[in-house]
Amino acid sequence: MIPDAWLPLLVVLSSLLTGVLIFFVGEEQHRTRTTLNMIGAVAKLLLVGVMVWGVFHRHRYETRLPLLPGLDFVLRADAMGMLFVGLSSVLWLLTTIYAIGYLEGSPHRSRFFGFFSLCVTSTMGIALAGDLITFMLSYELLTLSTYPLVVHRGTPDALHAGEVYLKYTLTGGALLLVGIIGLYNVAGSVEFTERGALARVSEIHHPALLAIFAILIAGLGVKTALVPLHGWLPVAMVAPAPVSALLHAVAVVKAGAFGIVRVAYDVYGVEFAARLGVLEPLSWLAGLTILYGSVRALAQDDLKRRLAYSTVSQVSYIVLGIGILGPVATIGGVVHLVHQGLMKITLFFCAGDLAETLGIHKISQMDGVGRRMPWSMAAFTVAALGMIGVPPVAGFVSKWYLGSGAIDAKQYWALAVLVASTALNAAYFLPILHRIWFRPASGEWPKRERDGLETRPTLLVPTLITALLSLAAGLFAGARFSPLGWAKLIAAREYIS
Repeated sequence: MIPDAWLPLLVVLSSLLTGVLIFFVGEEQHRTRTTLNMIGAVAKLLLVGVMVWGVFHRHRYETRLPLLPGLDFVLRADAMGMLFVGLSSVLWLLTTIYAIGYLEGSPHRSRFFGFFSLCVTSTMGIALAGDLITFMLSYELLTLSTYPLVVHRGTPDALHAGEVYLKYTLTGGALLLVGIIGLYNVAGSVEFTERGALARVSEIHHPALLAIFAILIAGLGVKTALVPLHGWLPVAMVAPAPVSALLHAVAVVKAGAFGIVRVAYDVYGVEFAARLGVLEPLSWLAGLTILYGSVRALAQDDLKRRLAYSTVSQVSYIVLGIGILGPVATIGGVVHLVHQGLMKITLFFCAGDLAETLGIHKISQMDGVGRRMPWSMAAFTVAALGMIGVPPVAGFVSKWYLGSGAIDAKQYWALAVLVASTALNAAYFLPILHRIWFRPASGEWPKRERDGLETRPTLLVPTLITALLSLAAGLFAGARFSPLGWAKLIAAREYIS
């Protein structure tokens, strides 16, 4: 039996050790590299499953390792962290399978999968961090481990994207560090606590806490791609499709949004943050980002760039749910952390399928492609309709709770933002679906593989699974262990316990 104190650390080590070993695997040792990847991903999923069950029943899992006098490296499993860990562990297994197929025959695969595993290691550290120090260390490791993935192809465009990515994210990391130091000096602690721990701080420090909140949000807002800190995200779309899926659905932008959730809920506490008056400006910024990203998406012909601007918009739904204030809006924002991940990874998998199988990169090239790749395009259709908010796909559930939360809080402007965003989502996704299914093909498509499948099984199967998960999260939203059920558990603990 594994001691409880070891479980969070083992979740992190399961990918760290895998990554270190993969760096030493020869380029032609495909089977060894695949075996290591799959063992690490499956082991992580099993360990996370044990902790999810335990946390649901209020069991405590915590690892503490001394860093400096008075400062520890703290890994702790709580309801909020396990939502992110659960999403990441499931999608990482599927992304690993997808990446194995996508990079078949490509150079530098051991380097890619080594950093790929370090990326999941840092994401697990972010999700399980018990304080802001541990969060920051994992957050910066994420920046360093994703840079080689962004520049993996080594082209001038890839190197430029990597340079832009580092400029933005390292600046954000520096701001985060400044905010953490300031918070530690004022409050004496940076640990995450249910409902926050700053309400006990003397009123004389409230102006300082206002400034610190702004600095922390600026630092985290870079990876969250809040306007005007979003510029790196569309540029980074030159990376391979598995990396794009990684950046948008699982790791980087989710790390920023998750960090904002932690600061608002578990450092400041929503009630104290509301008294300070910091949540309303945060919600306005989220609303602006939602509309800006949607409008910019309309003008993009490159499929991955349109999806990138969609991410700029969609991730801010999470931040909007925090800023509106109230348990219903919290449920909508927190559950969108999972729902957006499922839908967006499906869309990027489909973009990769098109690029790898048919050489399609632009929306204007997609006429009639549904007849050549019906399964992949069916998955794309499910995810796109979910992004618009069409029931019963998961995106409808998120928007329903966000809209209901806005009405409960009498924040009618936020409801107007959601309605406008939904119309814009339809405006940039429905024309794609029309091209896919209702326009004639402009030419002959390349022939199918010898086995008759529309693309490689390692590309098609993960795509179909994530599309089904997007649908299942909406159809079975009322189930106890659904993402919505887990978000309700988090909201209850933040507002009631």
